[in-house]
Amino acid sequence: MLVNWKHKDAAIYLVTSLASKAQTAKHGITQANELVNLTEFFVNHILTDLNSQNVNEFPVLKADAIKYVMIFRSQLPKEQLLQAVPLLVAHLQAESTVEHTYAAHALERLFTMRGPNNSTLITPTEMAPFTEQLLNNLFKALALPGSSENEYIMKAIMRSFSLLQETIVPYIPTLIGQLTHKLLLVSKNPSKPHFNHYLFESLCLSIRITCKANPTTVGSFEEALFPVFTEILQNDVQEFVPYVFQVMSLLLEIHTSSIPNSYMALFPHLLQPVLWERAGNIPPLVRLLQAYLEKGAATIASSAADKIPGLLGVFQKLIASKANDHQGFYLMNSIIEHMPTESIVQYRKQIFILLFQRLQSSKTTKFIKSFMVFINLYGVKYGAIALQEIFDSIQPKMFGMVLEKIVIPEVQKVSGPVEKKICAVGITKILTECPAMMDTEYTKLWTPLLQALIGLFELPEDDSIPDDEHFIDIEDTASYQTAFSQLAFAGKKEHDPIGDAVSNPKILLAQSLHKLSTACPGRVLSMLSTSLNAEALRYLQGYLQAASVQLV
Repeated sequence: MLVNWKHKDAAIYLVTSLASKAQTAKHGITQANELVNLTEFFVNHILTDLNSQNVNEFPVLKADAIKYVMIFRSQLPKEQLLQAVPLLVAHLQAESTVEHTYAAHALERLFTMRGPNNSTLITPTEMAPFTEQLLNNLFKALALPGSSENEYIMKAIMRSFSLLQETIVPYIPTLIGQLTHKLLLVSKNPSKPHFNHYLFESLCLSIRITCKANPTTVGSFEEALFPVFTEILQNDVQEFVPYVFQVMSLLLEIHTSSIPNSYMALFPHLLQPVLWERAGNIPPLVRLLQAYLEKGAATIASSAADKIPGLLGVFQKLIASKANDHQGFYLMNSIIEHMPTESIVQYRKQIFILLFQRLQSSKTTKFIKSFMVFINLYGVKYGAIALQEIFDSIQPKMFGMVLEKIVIPEVQKVSGPVEKKICAVGITKILTECPAMMDTEYTKLWTPLLQALIGLFELPEDDSIPDDEHFIDIEDTASYQTAFSQLAFAGKKEHDPIGDAVSNPKILLAQSLHKLSTACPGRVLSMLSTSLNAEALRYLQGYLQAASVQLV
């Protein structure tokens, strides 16, 4: 056949070098030399090697050909890339580690190319004739000598799942068994962090894609994965524990009814202080506890009420830390939103005292923003009167101090649409549903608070940070710890605790002020006319008009 394969290898190298003018890792060659006809060279010299029936013959030339497709992918026409796909799939079975690794990497890169309308260049429909062969060969490649933990193959598996979406559903029952078996093997001695990451991403994709089509299949994933997860947690495989928590969160969030017993059995273990010592565990553990609260708050209150102090202990530990205080607030916001009132009423005052202690010892912008979202969520859930009463039960006139020193001057710093909405609805309730704001020494704060709320709606976000905050030490980690690696395909949808109950907070403000002015004729108008600035008043009139209401 080809006696002088070395000459061809040199020729391909020369063409590749001459043709390349600009290259990026993401897109391959982005600028090519016009003197080299890349398409013609592909048809006449590259395809012949890829088309050869024996994938193990001339491995160097095969690797050259695969590399050519990979690096010139942005320059070659789509029909030639589609011609190459089944040939690359066949080369996943090559014995040469370089060859099957190149083939996996080339497929993964082709699958990430963008086509028109922000879709992928190669579509699931175009892949349909090769789907079964692709999945079979990728998993077989992991059994080839030297590739049992080949990160390029695992990344290609992940990308194939992501591209093919629901077309992989029929194959999942077989593939999930192979993925969990691989997970069990690598958990004995995790040594390839990228391989492990793509393995967990592939598990997440299997779950998301299958359960999107049929949410009841979540149980079969739990049956397959829980034995391995239990082993990982019992053996404390530190590299894998944060991943396990993320996948468990994804599974639990899919459940539509109550929380399964298998999760409740694990709940006490999640509160053990040793788990919270590791920085990498904190974000996924908080998310998992939030999923427990969302799906099973009533079950926790009825059958695990003795664990509520442990849950609050986690919150206390997190808010004491400048690095993790926001995670403590995520947890507390879920407790406030989901736990039955009677199960936490005895702890509420203590929660506020802990927050005030932290405010006194170290008041950072991040803490203030989270604190404002929390107190407003509390007001939305339990009412403005309850919020005022709990502040004033800690110390007389405390409610006024919080409004004057924190809410009014700092609310402009709150960022994020959901966070702003919570604050807007909470402040609206304080203005219109809290009698103390109308006839006590707090009345002088009514107009400045309204002005701050209109500012939250209309002014740009204040992202300034006080000068001295730059010098605050974030806790030094005493020893090396496994960092938290976010799984892209375990992503959590943003949750709005107010939801559709309030679609437009400006309209809610207008309607609430109208209701208040009807209850106290003349009062609201006189407060507005004496001290609200003209620009804020103009905005307010716009809200009233949009809501088709007026003040009396």
